[in-house]
Amino acid sequence: MSIRTLDDLLAEGVAGRRVLVRADLNVPLDKQSGAITDDGRIRAVLPTLGALVGAGAKVVVCSHLGRPKGAPDPQFSLGPVAGRLGELLGAPVHFATDTVGDSARSTVADLADGQVALLENLRFNAGETSKDEAERGAFADQLAAFGDAYVDDAFGAVHRKHASVFDVPARLPHVAGRLVLREVEVLSKLTSEPERPYVVVLGGSKVSDKLAVIEALLPTVDRLLIGGGMCFTFLKAQGLEVGTSLLEKDMVETCRNLLERANGKILLPVDVVVADAFAPDAAHDTVPVDGIPSHRLGLDVGPETVAGFSAALSPAKTIFWNGPMGVFEMPAFAAGTRGIAEAITKADAFSVVGGGDSAAAVRALGLDETSFGHISTGGGASLEYLEGKTLPGIAALEN
Repeated sequence: MSIRTLDDLLAEGVAGRRVLVRADLNVPLDKQSGAITDDGRIRAVLPTLGALVGAGAKVVVCSHLGRPKGAPDPQFSLGPVAGRLGELLGAPVHFATDTVGDSARSTVADLADGQVALLENLRFNAGETSKDEAERGAFADQLAAFGDAYVDDAFGAVHRKHASVFDVPARLPHVAGRLVLREVEVLSKLTSEPERPYVVVLGGSKVSDKLAVIEALLPTVDRLLIGGGMCFTFLKAQGLEVGTSLLEKDMVETCRNLLERANGKILLPVDVVVADAFAPDAAHDTVPVDGIPSHRLGLDVGPETVAGFSAALSPAKTIFWNGPMGVFEMPAFAAGTRGIAEAITKADAFSVVGGGDSAAAVRALGLDETSFGHISTGGGASLEYLEGKTLPGIAALEN
């Protein structure tokens, strides 16, 4: 790829210049208190921001949070993020209470060299996500006015054709931040010539969400381990009873075809944890996959599956993991995800955690992040990269 990097920009000198940084600060917030429950994405952008601050730039950070409907919504304010970002940087972050309005203009104008401002949620403006190029372009014009240069460090958003990701870099000198560069370098290892055996672990709820990546990976992987809610559609394709477990009926035939084409590469659970209800305190038991009661639903893979999957992971030299094995947020149904994550860390392999719920699980379960080769910040973006899709944000940086 012909992408200029943050080091190229720093070499040119940024002291006194305004640098607009697109970050991915889309962190989870507690619904009651509004407190940040996982600051991993904030910490991920610190190397880029720290380098710019240290070089004397006037740093203007922009990001989205959640899915507001193109208008201000207090529950999706980046205010709490500004506070946490300031704590991590060790200096106040000046927060603009709008994105491109009076507050944003005055906040940016008042920045001194080495200071950081954070604009309010990009998605409070309809132009950010608009399919209309003129509307999106008009919003990009307003954003670009806040920078003399642009840095994209929001890997979790590079698969979106949004104003701040796709249109702004066409209006400013642009480079890839350290996070984006690292993500692309890591994922390119998986798509070029991964060291073998190459084992992929996929979980999560729906086969339909992962179908494209399964299709893309099947010819290249040595083993494909499937757990999570999506496994029940595969089990149904084998003619098994899955009770009231999550099931995509319209995907059963597709799963049957995938199993036939896989030549034994796909490994499915042999036992699951079934419960009376989707609740943390529901009565539950472990049963073989051919013994799921018709009135119960599966919420995790069982210990024999963990042992079998671990055995498949042990000789691996390259591992990609995307999607939890069960409802890890509930302690009763977290053992499968924990067991597979621990097996990945024990393998003598280059391991990549594909963002999203997998990255959240690593932190929620208190696992050592440094024991994985790389934890991506972009679940959807990492999957689309592995599918071979053109990512709008990366294409915009190449231009």
